[in-house]
Amino acid sequence: MDALIYTVMSGAERAMRAQQVHANNLANLETGGFRANVEMAGSRSVEGYGYAARHLSQMQADAVSAKPGVQQATGRDLDAAIEGEGLFAVQTAEGSEAYTRSGNFTADADGRLLLAGRPVLGEGGAVQLPPEHGALVIGRDGTISVQTPGQTDLQVVDKLKLVKPPMAEMTKNPAGLLVPRDGGTLAADDTVQVHGGHLEGSNVSAIEEMVATMTLNRDFEVQMKLLNKADSMADAGNRLIRE
Repeated sequence: MDALIYTVMSGAERAMRAQQVHANNLANLETGGFRANVEMAGSRSVEGYGYAARHLSQMQADAVSAKPGVQQATGRDLDAAIEGEGLFAVQTAEGSEAYTRSGNFTADADGRLLLAGRPVLGEGGAVQLPPEHGALVIGRDGTISVQTPGQTDLQVVDKLKLVKPPMAEMTKNPAGLLVPRDGGTLAADDTVQVHGGHLEGSNVSAIEEMVATMTLNRDFEVQMKLLNKADSMADAGNRLIRE
């Protein structure tokens, strides 16, 4: 009975935390380039002498879904989507690198290429566009070409830094950007391809998230029923001892 209570209570807590993960996924259903979190759990024994038969359910670090989102044509020069595996690189406020599938880029008055206010990284650091330019094309390999005043041909100004890490090695930082679990910096990968004038949507499936949420609700109800049963069994045992 005592061993059952450990498992039931930790299992109920795990179900509640897992619901938060799926609720966050649903909240980002329309967020471009969002990667769904995949909640994971394991078990561990209770530490201490005499507790070997007691086990706890334990939430583990969330994994990130590698499933691609749907791409939509926008016709906007500064929009880009990655085909297949790969990530764009951006610079965080702390000066480190982080990665994302979102390609809704903008340019400020000084020509800096930005993503949600963060500098977008190229081969030599932050991408800097000519303050005055005409046409802009993002090539399949991530090269950025512009037409400067007085010129008829496009000139390459930089190349986006594109990386392709195994998603199992990635996690999310507090800002929701992807970073390596070991805290390192990823090397550029020339095999990643980009589709200019397109944006990738979230890879969250509303149906899958709703089904997972309903399943977790049933799991929580089962845990509560088991807790009540364990309490009844404990009362029955106490009565037998007193008698």
